[in-house]
Amino acid sequence: MPENSVKFVHFIPVLLTTFCFSLPLQAELADGVLAVVNDSVITRGQVEDFVAPAIDALRREYAHQENVSNVFEKKATDVFNDGLEQLVERQLILHDFDAEGYRLPDAAVDELVQARIRERFGDRITLMKTLQAQGMTFEKFRQEVREQYIVSALRAKNISPGKTIISPYKVETYYLAHQDDFKVEDEIKLRMIVLNKASADDTNTPGRAGEILAQIKEGATFQEMASVNSEGSQQKQGGDWGWVERSVLRKELADVAFALKPGQVSDVIETPEACYLMLVEQKRPAHVRPLDEVRDEIEATLRAQQQKQLEEQWIDRLKQKTFILKFP
Repeated sequence: MPENSVKFVHFIPVLLTTFCFSLPLQAELADGVLAVVNDSVITRGQVEDFVAPAIDALRREYAHQENVSNVFEKKATDVFNDGLEQLVERQLILHDFDAEGYRLPDAAVDELVQARIRERFGDRITLMKTLQAQGMTFEKFRQEVREQYIVSALRAKNISPGKTIISPYKVETYYLAHQDDFKVEDEIKLRMIVLNKASADDTNTPGRAGEILAQIKEGATFQEMASVNSEGSQQKQGGDWGWVERSVLRKELADVAFALKPGQVSDVIETPEACYLMLVEQKRPAHVRPLDEVRDEIEATLRAQQQKQLEEQWIDRLKQKTFILKFP
């Protein structure tokens, strides 16, 4: 996109009344319009549509909990306010795109639309059915694709990863200041065989587990027996759970597993739902993960923090040169 040297002239709202009369929203300003960014209006309905998926997720989260209506309402309000701020920022970016003289040719938008159709809908017929169900026109869909691309492109231009430099000193300083974040409980390297019961009074499964244990004691490898017999999620890995902390396992399993010595196989552990056999391959005591092990995690955290700071500074600059009006 070519840079344009033409400077953006600040819009100064000398007479707010004059501006408001230019909008066909006189009676609805207080109830329907939440913000005006330059000459773009953001309505309550737009915000509600924007945050609807997040509100639905919150509603599902609190659906079966008692006495949480106040908590839900607070979180829903926070989501709504955050959504409004995101839409304000979106309009700031779109306005800056126009003010800087950037252009996105219609042919390029058409290509973006076709790519979106292929990725999310497969074909145009499915797209049109989906849009109809959502009460959205194709023109509106095309506009959203265009605006999403513009916002993404300008974010990438102004907040690129190349602008964030994470020095070894910053990583080491963060590591020393956040030791508690890298503490690890006692761990065991665990393999497990899981045999699901047909019912709570199933007697065949415990007997089968006993037979498997006998074969292991006679020389069969735990890994082989797990690969053949286990009904757990790690069957294909020979029952390998890797390194696990006590909190990962249910209490009756953790109590047995952490009492075993390296190389020791448990007896059959029976619960109402299943029977278990466990092998502890190694143990290691609670410790702080070494810097070399967490360096990449810390760099990612610091990079995210720096990018967020760069984004806030960029948005602040856009706000300083754009007229914004919010209604309570």
